[in-house]
Amino acid sequence: MNINDFIVQVALPEHRVFAEEICEEMAESAKARGTGIAKRSPEYVAGKISDGKSVIAFHKDGTWAGFCYIETWSHGQFVANSGLIVSPKFRKAGLAHAIKEKIFELSRQKYPKAKIFGLTTGLAVMKINSDLGYEPVTYSELTQDEDFWKGCQSCVNFEILTMKERKNCMCTAMLYDPATQKHDVAKKFAEELEKKPKLYERFMRIKQRLVLKPKPSGKGGLKALLLVLFTFLFK
Repeated sequence: MNINDFIVQVALPEHRVFAEEICEEMAESAKARGTGIAKRSPEYVAGKISDGKSVIAFHKDGTWAGFCYIETWSHGQFVANSGLIVSPKFRKAGLAHAIKEKIFELSRQKYPKAKIFGLTTGLAVMKINSDLGYEPVTYSELTQDEDFWKGCQSCVNFEILTMKERKNCMCTAMLYDPATQKHDVAKKFAEELEKKPKLYERFMRIKQRLVLKPKPSGKGGLKALLLVLFTFLFK
């Protein structure tokens, strides 16, 4: 099975019938990972489909295979490609990458001046984001829209986020800014992690230690955290 076995397209109104299945798979995936996501109802997902703000994937036999949707924040200044999910039986075929590419393309078409961002703990998503031109950033560079951060309430790490006053948490923040070009360090960041799974595990352990027990610092504390992580990875 490979990517040629799938159709990845902008979702059409008739695809709303898959909304419940999509939400169920999102919840199961989050449960399996032991992390939380912003929970969405079938009605919410159906609305994204109706508005032309989502991408859906099917196996060539017509079986639903994957999904992702667009959310906008701060009056359209920021865009997030949210809810990326691939059906378990269709994973390891490059489908997540294809869906992310398609939703990224759709986001750029609909919101050409918007900054596109994401929060993730997943190595695979970090790699895909880096390939698309995202760069690791501090939380202060993301949208400060209260509604966005409310979506983190369903995450098991929400208490950490609150305790840190939304300055940092276990997720890595990544941002695509259309006004800038992708930096080499972002590409190297993802490539090194992909080549060395054990290095990624150490990266996450160190990040957890620094997030939970940071040294006293001012507003530049989180930027210092990222610098420490990159120095460790690329020394």
